[in-house]
Amino acid sequence: MTTLLLTLLLALAPGPAPVLPGAPVPAAVRPLPAPLSVARWWDPPPTPYAAGHRGVDLSAPVGERVRAVGPGRVHYAGQVAGRGVLSLTLPGGLRTTYEPVRPLVAEGEEVTAGQEVAVLTAGSHCPAPCLHWGLLTGANTYLDPLTLLPRPTPRLLPTTGLPQGGG
Repeated sequence: MTTLLLTLLLALAPGPAPVLPGAPVPAAVRPLPAPLSVARWWDPPPTPYAAGHRGVDLSAPVGERVRAVGPGRVHYAGQVAGRGVLSLTLPGGLRTTYEPVRPLVAEGEEVTAGQEVAVLTAGSHCPAPCLHWGLLTGANTYLDPLTLLPRPTPRLLPTTGLPQGGG
């Protein structure tokens, strides 16, 4: 229930939060098919070397296709600590990371927004399969990757012409 409430509040929050003042934000698409299910939220550490969660975990089955959230170039595609990792450099110097994955692209390759770039594999740090999605600027400044995604616009439904429910 708490996750559902947090997801609803996130969806209804007014406007997207800026990634960085002055930094161009690429037109982003979801890294996984809708609806996104957040298994663990971004929890930045208080200092660069402290414990924290430097990304979001998105629930998804092993074998799910992972898409590039924006256009860019493959920064890294390979193994890190026994897990497959993909890192893409986006316009404006932002970098997104995806793990655990089997990359479908190679270092240096140009990618387009929405292009399938990896396949989710087993071996995540979540209790159930998930994609750890990160966002960085500079060498090691982590940001909330959900800020890349456009927020839905809330719309009110008409109150006239609807059937009246009898208790």
